Amino acid sequence: MTLLGTLERRTPPIVGLAVAIVAVSTSAILIRFSDVPSGPMAFWRVTLTWLLLAPLALRSREEFRRFDRRDLVSALLAGLALAAHFATWFESVDKTTVAASVTLVTTQPAFVAVGAYLLFGESLSRRSLAGIGIALAGSVVMSLDGLLGVTTASEPTLGNLLALAGAVLAGLYVLAGRSVRQRISLVPYVTVVYVVCAAGLLAYSLAAGDAVVGYPPREWLLFLGMAVGPGLLGHTVVNWALAHIESSVVSVAFVGEPVGSTLLALLLLGEVPGWLTLVGGAVVIGGIYLTARGRD
Repeated sequence: MTLLGTLERRTPPIVGLAVAIVAVSTSAILIRFSDVPSGPMAFWRVTLTWLLLAPLALRSREEFRRFDRRDLVSALLAGLALAAHFATWFESVDKTTVAASVTLVTTQPAFVAVGAYLLFGESLSRRSLAGIGIALAGSVVMSLDGLLGVTTASEPTLGNLLALAGAVLAGLYVLAGRSVRQRISLVPYVTVVYVVCAAGLLAYSLAAGDAVVGYPPREWLLFLGMAVGPGLLGHTVVNWALAHIESSVVSVAFVGEPVGSTLLALLLLGEVPGWLTLVGGAVVIGGIYLTARGRD
């Protein structure tokens, strides 16, 4: 048995999920530590993630033949949506507080629920509808911090809007890839999506005139940290946990990400969120919880 197989067998899924939530909570902090423009930063995070997964992809190379034309188109759309998600959200972290950015981008389940209703005719329970309404109301409350000037963020209103755009794009990424994942296993699917995503981010960076190489060692360490932490230990472990834990538990666990990111920002960046951000964030998290539980 391989080392990876031994770790999977011996690690309790709930422990793996806890590690994953902590790992994804570091994402905004690593972004804030970096001085690189959002496009190249996101490009290297995605690129290093799929390079680290490449050995597993080689072992699963036979499964790549299972992609048909429809699957490839869906993976292409998912990759482009993920690229746009990273570009908007990374920019958001620089313009608003970590607490606001991470909380607003975590409203993804609400947009997935609406998208599933519009695209696939999935019904929305009363709990989901209430959760979506509560999450949106909380988002409005959080935006008041910027409008009233009670935050130290540089462009809080724009940053909050970019975070919400990132949530919508993350929802499109999930919806685009949902049917493909029913036929294609995890590693081949994310390999294709990450390669497409990296290509989109490279094109975005070059179009913006941002340098893709030539950064100091400190930045490369941050890129690697983003790939290993939020990339591998975060989202990849979450996908593994989904095979062992109910999706409702996993969905609800993600409300811990804004809490973890806010605490890390307070400890490492000295960033104290405004009281409206805290109140609105609590409302948003409550709405996400209701939406996630209602969908399951």
